[in-house]
Amino acid sequence: MLIPAPIQRLIDAFSRLPGVGPKTASRLTFYLLRAENDLAPELSQALAELRAGTAVCERCFNITVAGHQLCPICASDERQSALICVVEEPLDVIALERTGGYKGLYHVLGGALSPIEGIGPEDLKIAELVQRLQGGGVEEIIVATNPSMEGDATAMYLQQQIAPLGLRLTRLARGLPMGGDLEYADQNTLLRAIAGRQNMD
Repeated sequence: MLIPAPIQRLIDAFSRLPGVGPKTASRLTFYLLRAENDLAPELSQALAELRAGTAVCERCFNITVAGHQLCPICASDERQSALICVVEEPLDVIALERTGGYKGLYHVLGGALSPIEGIGPEDLKIAELVQRLQGGGVEEIIVATNPSMEGDATAMYLQQQIAPLGLRLTRLARGLPMGGDLEYADQNTLLRAIAGRQNMD
């Protein structure tokens, strides 16, 4: 079957998104084709405004509204400026903010070290983090990189860069999820849970 060019272009565009295969891309495209008349223009406008309406915070490199130098977190007087949580991506900031339990600042690296993908320290915001820490006023850095090989490699590299500054450096605890069963946990998760055990008092 010959697919009209506009439909094929949208399928191809959707296919470039992470986690979207050809079948899902086709489903999304044909859904938009038969959806209400205002959905496609609304989606088109939102996509067009995505780049124009956003910018990167000059301090933490999180996403912010265009025209603002600082994101709302960095601009807030109610945050603990002596505490910085280092994350890989802006989505990690959103996840931590949802907990409502963290009141410090952030630093977004823009990814993790991955020699296979050609991502080295110079491709991340590591030098900017060290410069920020050298400015003073920070007491603790929480490394909140993902629990993966790349995340662990990034955490180790950060430790090497930050240790000479004499600041307290911590890493997010890892272990068993709430409601999980020991029998289904993988070996690495169990080992980390044992190593990170806490007193019960």
